[in-house]
Amino acid sequence: MKLYKGDCLEVMKDIPDGSVDLVVTSPPYDNLRTYNGTLNWNEDIWQRVIEELYRVIADGGVVVWVVGDATIKGSETGTSFKQALYFKEVGFNLHDTMIYKKRSIPLNHNRYEQNFEYMFIFSKCKPKTFNPIMQTNKPRKTSKNEGYHTQPNGDKKKITAKRKKESIKLNIWEYNVGMHNSTSDKIAFKHPAIFPEQLVEDHILSWSNEGDTVLDPFMGSGTTGVACVNTNRNFIGIELDETYFNIAEERIEKHTKQGRLFTGEIK
Repeated sequence: MKLYKGDCLEVMKDIPDGSVDLVVTSPPYDNLRTYNGTLNWNEDIWQRVIEELYRVIADGGVVVWVVGDATIKGSETGTSFKQALYFKEVGFNLHDTMIYKKRSIPLNHNRYEQNFEYMFIFSKCKPKTFNPIMQTNKPRKTSKNEGYHTQPNGDKKKITAKRKKESIKLNIWEYNVGMHNSTSDKIAFKHPAIFPEQLVEDHILSWSNEGDTVLDPFMGSGTTGVACVNTNRNFIGIELDETYFNIAEERIEKHTKQGRLFTGEIK
């Protein structure tokens, strides 16, 4: 585990070319939050971040970019799409556009409630690793014509194929959010924008293998680092804000000790 308190653009300069297998991160969304006054986020900054990510990511590596857009005077900014297009401009493939759907209590707004964020999956060349998350298929209720395919002439051909018990999870992932749901670490909620540990673990398991190196240039409360501890990945985390850096450091250290205790490395 390597944790750095500082500007990710400065810290990433010391990361060797092609040395990172996976990036899982959630950058600032427009200017929705001030992050204790440390935020300096504009188009020039995020373009430079994307360029650095292209340099440090290995061939076949993946970047998971979890983002949303601010709504200003009734209009969404569309910044997430601008960023996605710039990823492609610098050389990344847009491998998938996934959705992070939140199970949360709806609020009262004068518009349809937004309960999702984008999870853009960028790859440098074709992803070298894909370990798909599987889901259990529910038994399908039979209907009168189930098991038959109607031919062009009107005849019905019997279909004998059985539905598989498991299939690859679709690209809309739904998670419970909020206190006691996103994480059991209460200290994490001192950060204004955490995402579920399970979401991060699912991406880490999907796009990397044990021993791979995972980077989060916007570490925040350290959720990606915690997920790396839980899945036996090497982690590089960067956070500019001292308060959030300390929270991340405490969480990651706690989970690291718990892991060692579980394996008998600490008495």
